[in-house]
Amino acid sequence: MGTSFTTMSLLLLLIAASALLLSHAQDDKLVPGIMTFGDSAVDVGNNDYLPTIFKANYPPYGRDFVNHQPTGRFCNGKLATDITADTLGFKTYPPAYLSPDAMGNNLLIGANFASAGSGFDDKAAALNHAITLSQQLELFKEYKGKLAKVAGANKSATIIKDSLYVLSAGSSDFLQNYYVNPLLNKVYTADQYGSYLVSSFNTFVKGLYGLGGRRLGLTSLPPLGCLPAARTIFGYHESGCVSQFNTEAQQFNKKIGSAVANLQKQLPGMKIVVFDIFKPLYDLVKKPSDFGNQMGNRNLPFVRGEIL
Repeated sequence: MGTSFTTMSLLLLLIAASALLLSHAQDDKLVPGIMTFGDSAVDVGNNDYLPTIFKANYPPYGRDFVNHQPTGRFCNGKLATDITADTLGFKTYPPAYLSPDAMGNNLLIGANFASAGSGFDDKAAALNHAITLSQQLELFKEYKGKLAKVAGANKSATIIKDSLYVLSAGSSDFLQNYYVNPLLNKVYTADQYGSYLVSSFNTFVKGLYGLGGRRLGLTSLPPLGCLPAARTIFGYHESGCVSQFNTEAQQFNKKIGSAVANLQKQLPGMKIVVFDIFKPLYDLVKKPSDFGNQMGNRNLPFVRGEIL
């Protein structure tokens, strides 16, 4: 996503994060840690340590970040999760779990397990040589063990219980897998594939719950048909977007909403908030002048945001 898309996502992320907070912590941070899972929208460098083509360790990535160097973030500067950490009182950012920085006291503020090219579909993520969502949970389980050694059993349990968990997934599943893979789109409808992804989401949430996570923020699908990849590969209509993809994204978001409602009934104490990024991002594309952007429908080269 581009800079404007990321900014809008950030606003929603902050609102949803606030809704997840039940009470203020005793120190200067509103939550003890942030645990992040998902795809390129929230990967802070894990793919630098993987044999995958999905990397952001070269310019112009990172040109507006600290020291103006690429960090593995698929962005020119901070990701929405970085600025959320700033807003919640963090002095530094939870490290990419595969990086050498993920050790010692650095683990006390959480960790990032996200991997560009990943998503709800583990098979597609594996083909991309990304960390599958199932593997991300396994790494989180490993992280818990390391955290207990650093913080002690009681403190680590509190960190796990009270931390904010963030999940961003789904866009890659559709744009980098379903829509370009005839083995899928000629056999399954987008609705059927969406149901498969939702089942993976259910499995992930139950796994996270079993490991102690209690506050999860999930991003909805954006207007897929308005993303640069869709507009470049599939063309677009006078509206500036691939309308079919947007319709299917909305249908998927409804499925996720229903799944969230059911999960919260099944899992006592689990709080899940969906960050609905579809409408504001669609409005940004349709009415760019309302946001101070006169170039909304131009399919410009994209170097300032995630790979989609």
